[in-house]
Amino acid sequence: MISISEALGLIDQHAARLPAAPMAALDAIGCLLAEDVASDIDSPPYDKAMMDGYAVIAADLASGVAELEVIEEITAGNVPTKTVAPSQAARIMTGAPIPEGADAVVMIELTQKLDDGRVRIEAPGISVGKNIMPRASSLACGVTVLPSGKRLRALEVGILAEVGRDQVTVIPRPRVTVLSTGDELVDVTEMPGPGRIRNSNGPMLMAQIAAAGGSAEDLGIARDVRADLSAKIARGLEADILVLSGGVSAGVLDLVPSILAEQQVTQIFHKVNLKPGKPIWFGKRDSGGKSTLVFGLPGNPVSSLVCFELFVRRAIGLLAGLTANDLRSAEVELAEPFVHRGDRPTLFPARWGDATQRTATPLAWKGSADLAAMGAADLLLQFPAGDAEYRAGDRVSAIVL
Repeated sequence: MISISEALGLIDQHAARLPAAPMAALDAIGCLLAEDVASDIDSPPYDKAMMDGYAVIAADLASGVAELEVIEEITAGNVPTKTVAPSQAARIMTGAPIPEGADAVVMIELTQKLDDGRVRIEAPGISVGKNIMPRASSLACGVTVLPSGKRLRALEVGILAEVGRDQVTVIPRPRVTVLSTGDELVDVTEMPGPGRIRNSNGPMLMAQIAAAGGSAEDLGIARDVRADLSAKIARGLEADILVLSGGVSAGVLDLVPSILAEQQVTQIFHKVNLKPGKPIWFGKRDSGGKSTLVFGLPGNPVSSLVCFELFVRRAIGLLAGLTANDLRSAEVELAEPFVHRGDRPTLFPARWGDATQRTATPLAWKGSADLAAMGAADLLLQFPAGDAEYRAGDRVSAIVL
């Protein structure tokens, strides 16, 4: 049995970043860019008006007041056809190109249209460049606008569209298959009969994978029969990561480790000094130039949840090239006394008492089968092995969920 830190170190050794691949920009949200993206245009591609008004020569308004001849109207999507000369102006709309000769824009609110086709402007302090966005002031052609390693958000998809990119090369989301095992499991839509329970682990793990940045595929439920397990495990091994729930402890029907061995999956570790989650299994298969990481999680739902957050989340991040996919740690003060009993380091669910003051209250948790109590959990308190009594105000380490 190894420590949590030793287990994490082994995962780091065996989880290599996936090769880059082209992907539609709209499908690549959350992925890391694997190329530098340069602009193919100047943006804006011309000096443009920042508001509706009149394009003028700033010197004509040196006194703050002028009556100017209006020579044309320029709307967004059209181009000027005339040059603005002294004592002239052009009516212009937001986003339209600035005509030759003009060097400022006066907002419409400072103007009055006269009956003879001229415009009266009262605008003290109009300077050269006022209300004009110069060409290439946002992006310049050939300049890198998104560097390799940038994680794509909706904002970056907008930038990609601006520079004409609807596809990019990225580190893809790891494909993660989920297989729930056990004769006792029924689908979530079924009413459990005697000795049966609903499969809560499968949907929970699917949701955790999506939240961690993976692409999840549900393989359903495998019965504790070698043929069924073997066929579904073989299918799961086609992915980048296979996550199994159940079948890795010491029961007579815990068949997963032996079937994984038959399918050339090498065990890297089995059992971690941890509560809940001790039976966790981790291995790897290298076949035909493809590697698949395999996690066998304990069947108890809280054990499964905790082991995913500690170990599988990290592996997904490493394959996706993410450097900040781990859970956040914190030092907290206990809001009330707590008695810990146990021979293993324990992660105990708690809720924030006061997130600002960093106080935490342990939950009335009944153990690794008590998933319902975890619904109120904000963090996991980390208690070292051994019996101990803690007082209110004692500081302990925690993992923030």
